[in-house]
Amino acid sequence: MTGELPTSQWVDLDGPVHWVDFGGPDDGPLLVCVHGLGGSHVNWAAVAPDLTQTCRVLALDLAGFGHTPGAGRSTSVQANAQLVARFVEEVAGAPAVLVGNSMGGLISSIVAAERPDLVAGTVLVDPALPVDLRAKPDPLTLTMFVAYFTPGLGKAVIAGRRKVRTAEQLAMDTLRLCCVDPSRVPKGILRAHVHLAQTRTYYAELEAEFVTATRSLMFLLARRRKHAAMLHSIRGPVLLIHGEKDRLVSVAAARAAARANPAWRYEEVADVGHVPQLEAAGWTRDVILDWLATDGVTAARRAGGAVRPDPRVTA
Repeated sequence: MTGELPTSQWVDLDGPVHWVDFGGPDDGPLLVCVHGLGGSHVNWAAVAPDLTQTCRVLALDLAGFGHTPGAGRSTSVQANAQLVARFVEEVAGAPAVLVGNSMGGLISSIVAAERPDLVAGTVLVDPALPVDLRAKPDPLTLTMFVAYFTPGLGKAVIAGRRKVRTAEQLAMDTLRLCCVDPSRVPKGILRAHVHLAQTRTYYAELEAEFVTATRSLMFLLARRRKHAAMLHSIRGPVLLIHGEKDRLVSVAAARAAARANPAWRYEEVADVGHVPQLEAAGWTRDVILDWLATDGVTAARRAGGAVRPDPRVTA
């Protein structure tokens, strides 16, 4: 991956929404990729090109992230779930397979549960999940989220870091938090993350919109029973992928979700953190394609095509 991304495209969904089309065959399964908190379409640039050998792959920037401004819209999880549903219905063309990472996994789950007519299947990549009470929380992660949740402190923390850290440093800080080894991320993808961070340096609403998203995420995950019921209500095939050394969402939480939903397929990758699609792109690609050809074949067909099993895939 050289860091070159598809041409930017825009659609008006009560405000501008930025998205990219990574390409792929028109008759292949349609995948719509949804990034996580603080992420963007760039989060899919390592894995998408390989997926386009058999799938059509789109990725959007949620409101308040990437190149999509809030523009007066709420940047909460609930509001962005509605945005994703509209994007699938009005732009991508339903039904689609939603592929969501972190907060994007929670958003994808909400859309799959509430709008099964739009979602053929769901791939959850280290999705945001309620804390497993038996797992010891990561101290840095806990401190960070407590700060974001404290009135007045969250915006101050973000603004303070922006004043003393360059765009490159901020991008690398994020990758160090999300990856076991950031050097596994292709250099072209690193450059793309830094470039995007530079374009957002002077975005005035960044702090407020990020805090709004974070707080809504924490509120939803705190309602453990409602969240569990929502996951259980998803009708279509589900693939749950998780990095064993995720510092943001513990692997214990992912294993608990898999046990509670035995119809799902669960795949875990060793020595990888919160963003397997960046840190272990080849493994992530293989697992998704194998799922689309086997356990998720009905989702692949409903989303516009079928994926033939690849003999090279060992997942």
